Amino acid sequence: PLIRQIRPNKKISSVIKWEGIVIDPIGAILAVLVFEHIIHGASSRPILSAMFTVLTTVTCGVLIAALVAVLLILLVKRFLIPDFLHGVVFLAAAIGAFALSNYLLHESGLVTVTVLGIILANQRFIAIEHVIQFKENLGVLLISSLFIVLGSRLDFVQLASSGPRAFLFVGLLILVVRPVSVWLSLVGTDTSNKEKLFLAFLAPRGIVAAAVVSVFSLRIIGLAGHDPAMIQLVDDARQIVPITFLVILVTVAVYGLTAAPLARRLSLADTNPQGVLFAGADDWIRDLAQAIKGLGFNVTVIDTNYSQISDARMLGLSAHCASILSDYVREEIDLAGIGYFVALTRNDEVNELSVNEFAHVFSRKNVFRLPLNDSGRGRRTALGGKTRGRQLFAGTWNEKRIWQAYQAGWRIKVTKLTEEFDFQDFTENYASEFLLIATVENARLNLATSDSPLQPAVGQTIVSLVKANSKVSSQTSESLEFS
Repeated sequence: PLIRQIRPNKKISSVIKWEGIVIDPIGAILAVLVFEHIIHGASSRPILSAMFTVLTTVTCGVLIAALVAVLLILLVKRFLIPDFLHGVVFLAAAIGAFALSNYLLHESGLVTVTVLGIILANQRFIAIEHVIQFKENLGVLLISSLFIVLGSRLDFVQLASSGPRAFLFVGLLILVVRPVSVWLSLVGTDTSNKEKLFLAFLAPRGIVAAAVVSVFSLRIIGLAGHDPAMIQLVDDARQIVPITFLVILVTVAVYGLTAAPLARRLSLADTNPQGVLFAGADDWIRDLAQAIKGLGFNVTVIDTNYSQISDARMLGLSAHCASILSDYVREEIDLAGIGYFVALTRNDEVNELSVNEFAHVFSRKNVFRLPLNDSGRGRRTALGGKTRGRQLFAGTWNEKRIWQAYQAGWRIKVTKLTEEFDFQDFTENYASEFLLIATVENARLNLATSDSPLQPAVGQTIVSLVKANSKVSSQTSESLEFS
């Protein structure tokens, strides 16, 4: 959730994501080592014992994860699992792998499901995007419920009895332990000082810490029983849960409130990105992209026509020759600063499919498509009406009509509205022969849609497609035409 809110650049986002993935099983393994040391005492060979525990845990996790992953891939690839059951079966497989791994080797289950997720996410044999969507929805529900269940065990009396030491412990974690660990782990890398500083102040603790601590606290209390020699250990174990929840509450609050402003201050992220990803690179699209870039927004153009992409690059645009529906676009292209997706290709089907695809990236509110070129199709050939994309413009301004207007000499124009030349003057000047595309105000881009027509006002800048040979030059305005 923090990554979605902060939207850091691709490099930092990848580091944060993978740290969040691998740190939980590592923490669980270390917890097992500490637990064994406390309960059974130091062995004659503590280092070798620890290395053996880690090696066996990782080996067990990798083997079981690989076996389950191969089984799932084969079942899906051979269509032995109905599509509507994929999410449930994957969930059952993950739970089964977790239970089996823990049964064979204590606390190895978290390693197993982590490796299982890594294998499934990086394989190229089956599509699992629908499973990931199921996981996202289920994760929100389960994590929220688990926090409530674990939080109900929090004893504020015990937390208060910890006194200033507990807050000192949290302060040291935030101000000393995290910065030192980041700087030491990134020695010799190409990570900049700004990136290191940002990573040093982003380490919220979460549900796995609460769950693991709760398990070990109960285990220590249960093993101690009524042994007088274990009374102090039991008292310490009772303090683990409240202190851990204090760590979670403070770190989430501190990092949640400061990470986004810090990222903006360090120029590493844009929490309100206004850039545009265009699908299509025809002449009028390139001119539109150039106009929007000239207003200070990030712009990226995607098309399969290399000639058009070359022309876009000659205009100074970020352009990639690729299919908008390919994995390459989502996985390899840096979308930092991009907040909108606009499908403008000549193919209605590609537009429909691409907005459905990128709705998961930018949300349905920020994906747009052109009106259908053939809106008069019959029910048997018409495209589905439940598209996730918002329709641009109003009326019949589809790709065919825009292209015909462009061939007739219409051009993209950027106009600053002033007191001397407002939108009414603009309308009269072009005798209503124009298409309003977008408005810009306070560094915010607003696209014209059929469900939310724009109302340009003085002080705004408008981007439009206008008929050439107008009398705009005789008016008091600031205009720039792209041709």
